[in-house]
Amino acid sequence: MLENKNALRDMIFELACADGTPGDEIQAVEKAAEMLEKYMPVRIDILGSVYGELQGDGPHIMLDAHIDRIGMIVTSVEDSGFIKFAKCGGTDARVLAAAEVTVWGSEPIYGVITSTPPHLSKGDESKKAKEFADLAIDTGMSGEALKKLVSPGDRVTVNTKTLELMGDRISCAALDDRAGVAAVLRCLEMLEGKNHGCKLSVLFSVQEETGGSGASAGGFSIAPDEAIAVDVSFAMAPGLKPEKCGVLGKGALIGYSPSLDYKISRDLERIANEKKIDYQYEVMGGKTGTNADEIQIAGKGVKMGLLSIPLRNMHTGAEIIDLNDVEAVAALMAEYVMERGRSDA
Repeated sequence: MLENKNALRDMIFELACADGTPGDEIQAVEKAAEMLEKYMPVRIDILGSVYGELQGDGPHIMLDAHIDRIGMIVTSVEDSGFIKFAKCGGTDARVLAAAEVTVWGSEPIYGVITSTPPHLSKGDESKKAKEFADLAIDTGMSGEALKKLVSPGDRVTVNTKTLELMGDRISCAALDDRAGVAAVLRCLEMLEGKNHGCKLSVLFSVQEETGGSGASAGGFSIAPDEAIAVDVSFAMAPGLKPEKCGVLGKGALIGYSPSLDYKISRDLERIANEKKIDYQYEVMGGKTGTNADEIQIAGKGVKMGLLSIPLRNMHTGAEIIDLNDVEAVAALMAEYVMERGRSDA
């Protein structure tokens, strides 16, 4: 049972509602930095990632979660008043038709992405999603007025509602990976006042959705002995393969992959069993597709663990998670840090 469901929910929603697409994460970065300052000194690096550090004589452990969210980027403002755009991160064109969006120009401007009525679709067109090149944003403004406020390079995000579903599930956009950021912050709350002995660093990294440059630079700069990356992964839904998905509410996904340290993965599993923390397996035959891949080869190399939060409807405006899974990830990280500090004493 969650100790403080409302506090965790509110923190996640506060993080998720901050703007912050790859390369322009400043609003989300400032919010995360403010929350992290409760636990450790904070700085922001040249790329915009948030760094925090607590000194200790034990092993140097870094906890990472990415702060950017998917979105779009303006490519042109047409004389007709329509805005053309491209994806910024892994945005899925299939879910964009008729979506409500915010264009982050010199001031926020609300709009709707165009959608072709089925009556006007020809042949197989009605069965296919539009390509990005075929979509546009309608704000209701003339091209002349719009060009005074919006320029190529401005970012666009899908509008979202914060929803409480049945049980302990919540829904909104940007839970990938603001839920991971919240899990790290919750872990620090659990560790507060405890003498774990580790040197502990936190990285809320930028630009994961466009290749992981924030994690690469952060891993090199911080140079930890080992690290745990926290991200989201696929949750089971109709039509998906069970072996590729976690289950909402069944606990943290412990990653196993050639790019992850086998001992760290097994230690996380053992600790979860000993402390009765709910967990699941996430087994990958190659790279993880997370910041763990970039951090592992940063500098002299870093031993990596990966914990993931099951998430349904990834890369949409209605992602769904279970708060119990966020709590399980946080608790497992905290117990791992405590054990590593004691074992090195």
